[in-house]
Amino acid sequence: MGISELSLSGRTGEIKRKMTMKKEEIKNRILVVDDEVDICEILRFNLENEGYVVDTANSAEDALNKLSDEHQLILLDVMMGGMSGFQMAEKLRKREKKIPIIFLTAKSGENDLLTGFSIGADDYISKPFSIKEVLARVKAVLKRASQNEEQSRQEELTFEGLKINRTTKQVTLDEMQVLLTKKEFEILLLLVGNPSTVFTRGEILDRIWKDDGYVLERTVDVHITRLRKKLGHYGHHIMNRSGYGYCFTIHA
Repeated sequence: MGISELSLSGRTGEIKRKMTMKKEEIKNRILVVDDEVDICEILRFNLENEGYVVDTANSAEDALNKLSDEHQLILLDVMMGGMSGFQMAEKLRKREKKIPIIFLTAKSGENDLLTGFSIGADDYISKPFSIKEVLARVKAVLKRASQNEEQSRQEELTFEGLKINRTTKQVTLDEMQVLLTKKEFEILLLLVGNPSTVFTRGEILDRIWKDDGYVLERTVDVHITRLRKKLGHYGHHIMNRSGYGYCFTIHA
């Protein structure tokens, strides 16, 4: 399935939060980008001594080729021949890459700082820098990113290419937004949030329609039909258990 935030698995398809391994149990991978080879090697040596996995690149162009989903942080020089660090960061943000970036720069003017932060910098380190400062800032940025990731996992249910955001009330299929009515969204959230659990039509009415007065059970069937259609090839995961009700299953 290859799910990053939440996975639908386990006994009878039960949803579980996929903790992916605690951060203490994995080595964070860092990409160091600087056109000065000596700086790259100094940073690699000290970061690896702290337990990080480090890759280096001596140009922004090379860095873009080396960057992968395994990297959790980029240490990025601003002033390089060819593409600058600012330009590389802009490219990443346009691709909606949310990887944290710490800029390394000899330019510490206010305008430069504002430029960096405006294109998504998470921190700034001025050259010449102390290794202790670099290590402290790397640790702080990674910790903050981890906390943001955990918050995102709590806000979002994910099954393969289907994503349901509890906070924004949005649903996407393979990165394309799907427009659902309020009731359709609530039904989907109920079923996906309780995979393999069969809900009778009466139970769905009680949970979703609540105080809406008298509503026919047939209303549930109509909404399920519309919901399945909007979910495309994911629609068949909403199963009708004849004589019982509806459930969401990963084994459709």
